[in-house]
Amino acid sequence: MRRSVVLGLAICVLLIVGVLMSGAPARAQPPTPAVPDDEVNRVAKNLYCPVCENVPLDVCDTPACVQWKEEIRTMLAEGRSEAEIIDFFVTRYGMRVLAVPPPQGIGLGVWLIPAIGLPAAGLWLALRLARWRRPSPASEPASEPASDEAVRALDRWIREHW
Repeated sequence: MRRSVVLGLAICVLLIVGVLMSGAPARAQPPTPAVPDDEVNRVAKNLYCPVCENVPLDVCDTPACVQWKEEIRTMLAEGRSEAEIIDFFVTRYGMRVLAVPPPQGIGLGVWLIPAIGLPAAGLWLALRLARWRRPSPASEPASEPASDEAVRALDRWIREHW
């Protein structure tokens, strides 16, 4: 009986120590990230911060951006591709989160306007400069030059009246 009491007490002590140890805080060792920051930032640079305007997600440190980066880290750890992650954020928040709009739909205008507009503006400017440099044609008099007889008549009139 003595043995069973000692054995029972030993088991209780081990159980209590085990319960206490499992509830004890772990030593201060930072968890090793399964996905490096470089991989997270490779995806995050294609997205904009949801809070700040025109700030890429990879350089922003707002709480929302930190949360998004952790979501990206989790998705990368799950094995999702960069395209799948970007599609997830576009589905959830809309096209405004994209750093570069896709060349389709309304985003096509963002790609075509500079591609067509800049050469057209350059051509217009070149034509205007060429026209500006070209000398204007000599102005022709509005009427025929006065004949000698008309000049003499005007000269006589001036002498008589002045």
